[in-house]
Amino acid sequence: MVSDEWRAVIGRNVQKTRAVVLRTLDYGESDRIVTFFTTDLGKLKGIAKGARRSKRRFANALELFSLSNVLFSRGGRGGLSLIEGADVVSHHPGIREDLEKTLIATYLAELVDGFSAEGKKNAELFRLLEDFLVFLDREALQPGIERFFEMRLLKLTGYDLHIRSCLTCRKQLDEISEPAFIPADGGIRCRTCLKNATTALSVAPGTLKTLIAGSQTDLQVISRLVVSDRMAKESRAILGAIIEHLLGKALKSLKVLDDMRKTVL
Repeated sequence: MVSDEWRAVIGRNVQKTRAVVLRTLDYGESDRIVTFFTTDLGKLKGIAKGARRSKRRFANALELFSLSNVLFSRGGRGGLSLIEGADVVSHHPGIREDLEKTLIATYLAELVDGFSAEGKKNAELFRLLEDFLVFLDREALQPGIERFFEMRLLKLTGYDLHIRSCLTCRKQLDEISEPAFIPADGGIRCRTCLKNATTALSVAPGTLKTLIAGSQTDLQVISRLVVSDRMAKESRAILGAIIEHLLGKALKSLKVLDDMRKTVL
C-alpha cells in the first residue's frame, strides 16, 4: 500500500531503493543528513528536510540500522540527495530493547560505512548486513557474532584474511602449532617464518579454525559453534588490529561495546 507521503511525489523524478541506515547527523534546526546502505546503489547520503520537526513523516525510518524503503531525488545541495519519503520495513525492536544487541548493530553499521564507498554497489554486502540484523533481532545473542560478521565483510570487500596457511612457506594451519597474525599482511606466519615482523599477535590454531567455521556457517545453525573466552579475546585482538590497519582508525562504536562489556563483567 502506498503511503500519503509517497503519493505526493508520484510523477516527480525520484528513485526508490531498499536501504539500511548507517549514520545520521542533525543539520540546521529541523533537517537530518542520513547515510544509507542500499541494495542497488551502494552507499547513499541524503538530506531529509524537516525530519526532526515532523515525527510522522519519517517515523522510525531514519533511525540507525532501520531497514526502510526510501524515495529520493539526486542533485541536492552539496551533492546530497533529497530524501522525499521513507517507509520503514523493520525497526528491529528485538535489537533496540537489548543494549548489547543495540551496540553490536551500531558497530555493524559503522563497519559497513567504513568499508564502502558512495555509489559503489555491493549487493552481497547489503544482504550480509540485512541478514545479521534480522538474526540479532530475532535470535538469542550468540557470543562472537560480530567476529563472524567481520570475517564475511572483509572477504566481500576484498580483504579476505590469509589464515588457512602460512603466508611465507604455505604450511597448512593444521601443521602450525604456534601461528602469529601479522595485521599489516592480513595473515599468519608460522614461528619459523616469523623472523623480524614488528607487529605479530599470537593466536591459537583453534581460534583461527573457529573464525573460519563462523565465516562459512549458516546463521541458522551458528549457535552450535562454541566460543571460548580465549577465542573471544584472541579473535577480538586480531580482527580489531586488521580493521584498524585497513581503515586507519579505531571505530568508536567498538570501543563503546568493549567498555559496556567490561562494566557488565
